[in-house]
Amino acid sequence: QVELVESGGGLVQPGGSLRLSCAASGSIVRVYATGWYRQAPGKQRELVASITSGGTTNYADSVKGRFTISRDNAKNTAYLQMNSLELEDTAVYYCNSEIFGLPGPARYLYWGQGTQVTVSS
Repeated sequence: QVELVESGGGLVQPGGSLRLSCAASGSIVRVYATGWYRQAPGKQRELVASITSGGTTNYADSVKGRFTISRDNAKNTAYLQMNSLELEDTAVYYCNSEIFGLPGPARYLYWGQGTQVTVSS
């Protein structure tokens, strides 16, 4: 069994920072690409940032220059550093990862349960 768990969400004032974590656990052979998504009330889930196993990153235009995605392959953990947070960043943040786990035979896409980020004054 493979599981993804997000953490680090919370309440922050505009201009503040938060660091989200996405930890994969279980019988993991390899973690491939990981993505952070968010879903605000009444809106569709959208991709915020992604990172490949080799470290190539991609960002939504709305977060470029403010958010940074990274990963620690030894810990099977990905991070989303969020700076200069804005009211519009309020959402539930989810991570997903493509993971090859035992007993195989293929890699699958797993989702975490989500963590709430609220930006409010």
